[in-house]
Amino acid sequence: MKSSRFMKRFYRDWTRAKEFYPTHIVAKETDLLVFTNKPLKAGFVEERIRAYRWDIENYINRDHRFLTALKPIPVEINASPIVKNMAEQSKKANVGPMSTVAGAIAEFLGHDLLKAGYKDVIVENGGDIFLKTRSRRKVGVYVGRSKLWSKLQLEIKPKDTPLGICTSSGTLGHSLSFGCADSVVIISKSPSLADAVATSTANRINSKDDLQRALDFARSVKGVLGVVIILKNNLITWGNVEFCK
Repeated sequence: MKSSRFMKRFYRDWTRAKEFYPTHIVAKETDLLVFTNKPLKAGFVEERIRAYRWDIENYINRDHRFLTALKPIPVEINASPIVKNMAEQSKKANVGPMSTVAGAIAEFLGHDLLKAGYKDVIVENGGDIFLKTRSRRKVGVYVGRSKLWSKLQLEIKPKDTPLGICTSSGTLGHSLSFGCADSVVIISKSPSLADAVATSTANRINSKDDLQRALDFARSVKGVLGVVIILKNNLITWGNVEFCK
């Protein structure tokens, strides 16, 4: 779950995508950096973000549990698609639905842009990413001031996209976490699922002894394609994970 505490997204200054058109969009607590292969119609994106936020906020007004629950909850049959998606993916990871919100907004907006004719789309929402690319991309893994992992990057192949790459941490950022992992990265076709599983996996890590158990949980969730877990000097991975040389 996200708190309201602001954290400057300094990692955006490290982005190198000169062939893309970057657009920074803020709507209330939603703060996105979007890269596309042609100039973005900001009005279209703002309208879609506000629509998704309205869907979520309107549902919270009907059922306050959707905002505060730390475990999955059922939603109404007539709930909007994004609310149903959040409930469904959070159930797979055994976390509250708001644990998926950043990934869900990135996912829904990313597919909107693909439908609108954009060929390359990167939506970054607080470290949670929707990625569709026609060329190989490098995605950095931020682990604070650790020199050991400062150059760690994932290599993403075009054939594997569209893809969700989401990160949770118990030591960095503003998200609620019950663990102390420095970084948990989950790769999935669904960013909302990746967001939920990253949160749930990070919650399970309080010491080195928890790493294998947490990894086993993440890999057991249907739809998870890759896992990276970092705790201090320890790194453990599974699945479709390729690091840049």
